[in-house]
Amino acid sequence: MIANFLRAIGGFLREQVESVGAATRWFFNLIRMLPGAMRRPGLISEQIHFIGNYSLVIIVVSGLFVGMVLGLQGYYTLNKYGSEQALGLLVALSLTRELGPVVTALLFAGRAGTSLTAEIGLMKAGEQLSAMEMMAVNPIQRILAPRFWAGIIAMPVLATVFSAVGVMGGYLVGVQMIGVDEGSFWSQMQDGVDIWNDIANGVIKSFVFGIIVTFTALYQGYHAQPTPEDVSRATTRTVVIASLSVWLFDFILTALMFNK
Repeated sequence: MIANFLRAIGGFLREQVESVGAATRWFFNLIRMLPGAMRRPGLISEQIHFIGNYSLVIIVVSGLFVGMVLGLQGYYTLNKYGSEQALGLLVALSLTRELGPVVTALLFAGRAGTSLTAEIGLMKAGEQLSAMEMMAVNPIQRILAPRFWAGIIAMPVLATVFSAVGVMGGYLVGVQMIGVDEGSFWSQMQDGVDIWNDIANGVIKSFVFGIIVTFTALYQGYHAQPTPEDVSRATTRTVVIASLSVWLFDFILTALMFNK
């Protein structure tokens, strides 16, 4: 019984290592195709519009309400210590450092990531990718690489929009509704938020998250079995794997960036 259990554990670990190795090889193959995709900027801009513009509504609405909740909860917390004038600094640091990149990545995985996985999976099920290979067209360079470029370009832009709208949400609640001094709200934010240590590190996080989420979506779609059931499971795997990866790399990047 123990031997069977150990054998099952060993088989599971071997499968996971093989999956990681296959994904790593496929990632570097995709990276190798990126320069060739730059020769078709129209494809990239089209995918940026598809991925970024169609995700903009949920990003803006979510950023507004997250900022409003931060303003409300932050005021109640800071008011206990007589520091409610630092509300703007609290909202800005929370959004630029953490919530902006992370929440945007999670929303991006649920909105754009599933769309990419389903699109690539259905193209494979319809044998469109196989037809391109028969015509001597590399589907990775022609189809996947522009979408990968679009994902890593759109993610930092969406995260920036999320943080900016979130700050405005915190301003509406803290200043317009509760009555925090407007000058203190903006001045402490400007004095306490550093463009390199806070804003730039948040942009770097969102860039990394864009790579992770877009790669996961494309990989799951490309390797899904050409059946409706497996394509639907691939979209679920995209959300689960991308979300867990975002949280893992968020911890790693935070430990590296803010360890002073």
